[in-house]
Amino acid sequence: MTTFFVGSDHGGVMLKGRITEWLRELGHGVEDVGTFSTDSVDYPEIATAVADRVVAETGARGVLVCGTGIGMSMAANKVRGIRAALATDPFMARMAREHNDANLLCLGERVVGIGLAREILGAFLEARFEAGRHERRVGKIMAVEER
Repeated sequence: MTTFFVGSDHGGVMLKGRITEWLRELGHGVEDVGTFSTDSVDYPEIATAVADRVVAETGARGVLVCGTGIGMSMAANKVRGIRAALATDPFMARMAREHNDANLLCLGERVVGIGLAREILGAFLEARFEAGRHERRVGKIMAVEER
């Protein structure tokens, strides 16, 4: 199974807890990077802590949650080697894996409910990178980091 690093700010701590449970139920290894309360924290710190761990461990993936998922995805994508995708439905999550080889899923607790979040996570887990023509495009995305 896959190792997952999960994290959230204060606006996503409840959903992060559920995601952690679901991943463990499915047999994945999970490290919860925080936060662990609804006390205000700065999401870029959590996003980069999770992203750094994802790139440091071969084959690892991550899940980040904040109020909308937007801030987390923006911050995580600043880390070399991360392809974080904000998904608000299962189709977006599946395409992020199949076409973009996303290694980090971002969700918004205030945007998706528990049921939809589980469907999105399921799609992210089930999808596989298709490579082929997409491999060239992902390579071009990653080449931007070298500029």
